[in-house]
Parts: sequence; C-alpha cells; structure tokens
Amino acid sequence: MGNPLHLKSLNHISVGCRSVDKSIDFYQNVLGFFPIRRPGSFDFDGAWLFNYGIGIHLLQSDNPENMPKISQINPKDNHISFQCESMAAVEKKLEEMEIQYVKSRVEEGGIYS
Repeated sequence: MGNPLHLKSLNHISVGCRSVDKSIDFYQNVLGFFPIRRPGSFDFDGAWLFNYGIGIHLLQSDNPENMPKISQINPKDNHISFQCESMAAVEKKLEEMEIQYVKSRVEEGGIYS
C-alpha cells in the first residue's frame, strides 16, 4: 500500500493528564523534553514540549478525577519508548530519582532488546 497520504514524519503525540504542571515536571526533568511555544488562542489548558525529534502535547483533562487510576506499570498499555546508550546508566538514574520502571527483554531470532 505504500504511503498513500505521502506522510513525512510523526509530528507529535497528545497525552491527556490530571495535572499539566506535574506532567511538565516529569517530561522536562526526567525525560529531558523542553517546553516550546503553544498558541495562546487555545481555550483549554495544556503545554507543548519537544525533544528527540518529536513533540509531546500535554492536555489538561476536563475531569481529572474520572481519569483511570494507574496502580501499576503495564507494558501492554499505552506508552512511549526510548533508545539509550546504557541501560545500566538509565536504571541507576531512575533509582536515584526513585522512579518506578518496568524492565523486560524481548528475543527475536537470537537478538535481544
């Protein structure tokens, strides 16, 4: 089928959140994204961040109390994934920051990721 719409790249993903401020803190101080200018004409709370060639648009939920409560990390649920130079360094930093993470190993044809 090819590329019927002649798309060039992924521009951004949008993420609904309970708290834009807490989400900005996480995406900026843990994942390394930085805020970029967001059009002031929007009539809803949110923030735009960018890094690694992709934008993250944080959207404040209209009803944060009714958002599903996540009690454990589930790698089969919606998520984003990054590549890194050293898993050991990432794990060490996450542990220093007291951030939970899930580690799994997938094998395909003798290659592990």
